[in-house]
Amino acid sequence: MRKRVVVTGIGMVTPLGIGVEENWRALLEGKSGIGTITSFDASSFPTRIAGEVRGLEPAHLPGGYAGDFDRLEKNSRFALAAGRMALADAGLLEDSFDRDRFGVYLGSGEAHCFFAPLFDMITGSLDGSAISMSKFPAAARSAMDPVLELEQQSYAPARHLARAFGARGPNSCCLTACAASSQALGEATEIIRRGDAVVMLSGGSHSMIYPLGLMGFSLLRAISTRNEEPEKASRPFDADRDGFVIGEGSGILVLEEMEHARERGAEIYGEIGGYGASSDAYRVTDVPPDGHGAIAAMRAALSDAVLAPADIGYINAHGTSTLINDVVETTAIKEVFGEEAYRIPVSSTKSMTGHLIAAAGAIELIACLLVLRHGVIPPTINQERSDPGCDLDYVPNAAREHAVAAALSNSFGFGGQNICLIVTGGEELR
Repeated sequence: MRKRVVVTGIGMVTPLGIGVEENWRALLEGKSGIGTITSFDASSFPTRIAGEVRGLEPAHLPGGYAGDFDRLEKNSRFALAAGRMALADAGLLEDSFDRDRFGVYLGSGEAHCFFAPLFDMITGSLDGSAISMSKFPAAARSAMDPVLELEQQSYAPARHLARAFGARGPNSCCLTACAASSQALGEATEIIRRGDAVVMLSGGSHSMIYPLGLMGFSLLRAISTRNEEPEKASRPFDADRDGFVIGEGSGILVLEEMEHARERGAEIYGEIGGYGASSDAYRVTDVPPDGHGAIAAMRAALSDAVLAPADIGYINAHGTSTLINDVVETTAIKEVFGEEAYRIPVSSTKSMTGHLIAAAGAIELIACLLVLRHGVIPPTINQERSDPGCDLDYVPNAAREHAVAAALSNSFGFGGQNICLIVTGGEELR
C-alpha cells in the first residue's frame, strides 16, 4: 500500500511579495505585481514590462548564505528564501528528524548570469566573427569563473537547498519549462509514496527576466506589449489578451509522509491526492487545438486521486493570457468535466503574478492549498470583455467565498509537457 503524502509547510517569493501572508493578501485583493522592468535597460524591446521580485534581502536566506547574497544567481536566492520559509512553517527548520530520509526535488531553469556575457558578445558582432575565446569581451571572460559556473548551473538551486538544510536523501532537478515545478512536486510525491523518503522539499525557482529571455519570447510574439498599462497586461481568458507576462520567483513546499507528520503533531495544509502527466507530442511552442495532452493529464490526476469530476471544487488554471492556450485549456476542461465545467470556479493567478515559468506550478499549487484552508478563491483580474471561446466561470476581478474540498492545478509547458496535481483537505487530515 502506497504512503499518503501531505503538505506541512509552504514558502513563496513572487512579484506580489515575500512570504505567504503577503502573497495571499495580494491575491485576494486582486493586486497586480507587474510593472516596468528595472533590472536592466529594456527600452529597446517591444515588451518592457515583467513581474519582478522586490524586497528580497540577505536576511531572508538561511544562515551561512546571507554573505553570498550578491554572488548567488537569482534562481538560488529565491529558492533558498522560499525553502527556509517552508521549513520554518513546517516546524522542521531546527528539528532533529532523519536527514538521510529528507530529499529535494526542484523545478528550475537556466541561470541568466551565463547569458549576460553571451549577449554582450552577440551584440558586439552579429555575424558571429566574435564568437571565440580570444575575442570574448574581458568582462564576459571574468564572469565565466569556472567555480562560479558550477555554483550557478540549472541544478544549483536544488543542490543549495540540500546543503543549506542538510537534506541527504534523494536530490533531483527537472527542467520541463512551465511544467517543471509541478512535475517536481509530482515526482517528489512518488518518492515518498514508495517509501524512499519521509520529507521532501519541492517546488520551483526561476527567473527569465534578462535580455535574451525577453528577446526570445518577443521573437515568438508570445508576450504582452501593453507597456503603458503593465498592471492590465496579464489578462487570461479576456478577449483583449495579447500574450503572457514574464514573472520570477519561487514556491517551495514541504511534502511529508502523513504518518510522520501526524506523529510529530504537524499542521497539515492538505494532501497531494492526484498526479497526472502527459505529453502533447506536438509542436514546440503550439498546443494541439483539441487539447488532448491537457485532457489526458487532468484525467490521469483524477484517476490517481480516485475522484470524479464532480468532486473538484476549484481549478487553478494554467491560464497564461495567450490567445490560443486559454481557448484550448477551456476546451480541455469542458471535455474532462462536461456540464460540471460550468459549475466549477476556474481562476488564473498568473493574472496577478505573471508567468513564473519553472516556478509557476508550485506557486499555483500553494494557492490551491490556501483555498482549501480559507474557503476563498482568488480572482482572475483584468476580466473586461468576454471571449466566446472562453466561457467558463473565471471568478472575474473579485475574490469569492467558496468552500472547497478538492482543487486541481494545471501546468502545461512549452514543448508539450502537461502536469496536473490535485490537493484535498478536510478534518480527516487534521
